[in-house]
Amino acid sequence: MSNDMPGKAALRRELLAVRALLSSDDARETAAVLARRALDLPELADARTVAAYVSMGREPGTRALLDALRARGVRVLLPVLLADNDLDWAEYEGADRLVPAGRGLLEPDGTRLGVDAVLEAEVVLLPGLAVDGRGIRLGRGGGSYDRVLGRLTRAGAEPALTVLLYENEVVARVPEEPHDHPVRAVVTPGGVRRFGDRRERRQRP
Repeated sequence: MSNDMPGKAALRRELLAVRALLSSDDARETAAVLARRALDLPELADARTVAAYVSMGREPGTRALLDALRARGVRVLLPVLLADNDLDWAEYEGADRLVPAGRGLLEPDGTRLGVDAVLEAEVVLLPGLAVDGRGIRLGRGGGSYDRVLGRLTRAGAEPALTVLLYENEVVARVPEEPHDHPVRAVVTPGGVRRFGDRRERRQRP
């Protein structure tokens, strides 16, 4: 169960309601654009291992990006939800190797690599509902990725934390809590916005 502050819960409801209005065609077209934008990121161009996730429903689509990364020879790790809400990881071996899991998710059917496998990733693609001008991300509220980010911090790992979002999901401010980690970049259909040392610069093609 989420322990979010009320401001986060209200913003989450609002953004999910907007996503629900998207047509399947809109979502599919956006996914293709997001893949092109993300593949131009220098961090992804140089990465050997990327931790990602399989988008579901009206989430900004990742599936085209997963296949493009794999075609490049990148090792793509996908999360496997554990009973305690932590995340194990397994390698992405193609869409035909994804199987239904709890909460409507799709997970790879390959060998489980352990919760620490994410420490090998140079880039971690995080699911999210919003990000603000400081790079603070609003997640779904389940807490799984808070554990992942805490694990990265404790290990001294510094992968490029990146979020894929729709344009309207870059917001003025996300309510911040002590455990929140700023991301390095957000990719939207309109371009890439980077965050570093709390300063922001906009990149457009």
